[in-house]
Amino acid sequence: IDGRSGESVVLKPAKIRGVESSGMVCSEKELGLSGEHEGILVLAADAPVGTPLAQYLGDSILDLDVTPNRPDWLSMVGVAREVAALTGVAVREPEHTYEELDDPAPTRVSVEIADPDLCSRYVASVIEGVKLGPSPSWMQERLTAAGMRPINNVVDITNYVMLEAGQPLHAFDFSAVGGEKIIVRRANEGERLVTLDGEERELTTDMLVIADENQPVALAGVMGGADAEVTEETQTILLESATFHAPNIRRTASRLKSRTEASTRFEKGLSAELAIVAAQRATKLLVELAGGRALHGLVDNYPEPVKEVRIDVTRRRLEQVLGIDLPTSTVREALTSLGFGCKWEPPEHYHVRVPYWRTDVGIPDDIAEEVARIVGYDQIPTKNLGGDVPPAIPQPLRDLRERLRDALAAAGMQEIITYSLTTSEDLERVLPEGQLDQLLKVVNPLSAEHEYLRPVLRGSVLRTLAANVRQREGEIALFEASRVYLPKRGELPEEQEHIVGVVTGTREDRWGRSSDEPVDFYDAKGYVQAALKVAGVEGTFEAAEEFGLLPGRTAVVSAGGAKVGVIGQLHPSVASSFGIDQDVYLFELVVNHLLPAVQAGVGYAPLMRFPAVVQDIALVVDIGQPAEDVSKLIERHELVRAVQVFDVYEGEGVPAGRKSLAFSVTYQSAEKTLTDEEVARAQSEILKSLSDELSAELRG
Repeated sequence: IDGRSGESVVLKPAKIRGVESSGMVCSEKELGLSGEHEGILVLAADAPVGTPLAQYLGDSILDLDVTPNRPDWLSMVGVAREVAALTGVAVREPEHTYEELDDPAPTRVSVEIADPDLCSRYVASVIEGVKLGPSPSWMQERLTAAGMRPINNVVDITNYVMLEAGQPLHAFDFSAVGGEKIIVRRANEGERLVTLDGEERELTTDMLVIADENQPVALAGVMGGADAEVTEETQTILLESATFHAPNIRRTASRLKSRTEASTRFEKGLSAELAIVAAQRATKLLVELAGGRALHGLVDNYPEPVKEVRIDVTRRRLEQVLGIDLPTSTVREALTSLGFGCKWEPPEHYHVRVPYWRTDVGIPDDIAEEVARIVGYDQIPTKNLGGDVPPAIPQPLRDLRERLRDALAAAGMQEIITYSLTTSEDLERVLPEGQLDQLLKVVNPLSAEHEYLRPVLRGSVLRTLAANVRQREGEIALFEASRVYLPKRGELPEEQEHIVGVVTGTREDRWGRSSDEPVDFYDAKGYVQAALKVAGVEGTFEAAEEFGLLPGRTAVVSAGGAKVGVIGQLHPSVASSFGIDQDVYLFELVVNHLLPAVQAGVGYAPLMRFPAVVQDIALVVDIGQPAEDVSKLIERHELVRAVQVFDVYEGEGVPAGRKSLAFSVTYQSAEKTLTDEEVARAQSEILKSLSDELSAELRG
């Protein structure tokens, strides 16, 4: 590899000082093994002549896809433990013992943890007389194979132990640590730190730093600081091995856009016991490979030692989870091979001791999973499900809600689904002041937009409608069927099933083509009637007033003698608060209140054998006459099966103070096919009743 361009070159015979040469002595950089370019690569004396260099120096590299719950697999020892369990061989743990000086390390440096929630353990080792230089070739080769660039013996050792044990480490120049004291604390607002990559980073109070008595010297779990970096002048090293709060490290690394090998491991959650194991191993290598002399002991600040995890699991539970009753010896061998301690207490209990590196194991079913992995899923026989199928539990409320949803969708409305949590601003727009003090607030909301459990669906539906109005034209008909939460003093909230629908825009014809006619109250009423028809109840509509709806254009919906909902035109002030500048018609059904009427109205009616006759009539009535009263009077006739309002008109051709109502009337007899004369006679009788009781006239 060309040292200047970095491009691959082909060696050719050349004359050097008059002598032809067919080869070239190369440095490690020229061979692509490392960044070392001073001097040539010297092989061991026993290197077999004639063996390809790639074969002699090469190694098998496994690329593992590690799941987030297994940080122990981000290490050579962790993978070795797994391979040992699968193959039945023993793991050869790295050595950790080394010679120490008489001078105790705690007399040279102290460690203070200001926030134990963010740093559960901090271990420090002090090594004197360190000589900076290149690390051994075997270490450089292993680091290079793992994708890390060799730098010097001190940095290489910390990286090597991280790859070997899975615990990130950091080495400080001890002379740069002010006051010979390490303080693990939150950063001060506006505090700055120049990290090893040369970037000056502005810190916030939710970031954890390693500081001396004067300033930060490292960003905990992410990267060291440039001021305490190990240099060629460094003689004494302070070695750090700590356990940090995983979510905090993840947030810090993400915010600073600095994902490192260290932060990748810390953010998955490491065992506090691993810190001391890695510190001892790295100290041993610094003594052996960097000429260091280790002070006696380690500085170990461990405010709240984590108790060893012990799990009791029964033989019956293992059988329930795995579907097979494994012999006791098989279970014990499987767990022991993975480093677990296992004691069998006849006739039923296993007492399992979880090794410190298995932070993902905490419940009996985790033990069952470990046994299954080692025994082999292929050894667990497939069994057909047995036993009786439990009877279905009737859920009439849910069934009614689903029927209403299907009915509204079949009628042409589009269903939406929104969050159960909402904002106080949306609720203030649709609730009267007296109800705002009783809102159910979440203690730890994810954001201000998801702060309150909604007692009504109106706010969420109207917010969605506003977004649709901005993007679409024509008729927009949306509904949501979901649960609401009503506060109750001294008790848990009452949960109810509600359905809220909204209609706005211009009406579409039966072919789906948009027209110039705006939707009105009766479009919304038609959707409600379609839903009630599927539910099997007759609904009545009576004029009423409702907060947020326009007076004079609002009705309460009743069924079975009880109020089950409301329908009306949205008040313009409410519509404008959501950014909607057109007429909106809204209906709301309380499924809980509708259910008793549905259950009481269940009965049998024979299918009509004879055809129906549909005729339209247009009536002129007083402008204040509710269409519902007219419909009821028409329905009183024995031959009338259904009445539907399809047009309301005021204006030219209709006297002042009057309005035109157009109805579609369905005539049908259970006994015979109706003749034209019989239908005409029935219509004449209906018109006479309308004239006598409501002063209605047939529109010419």
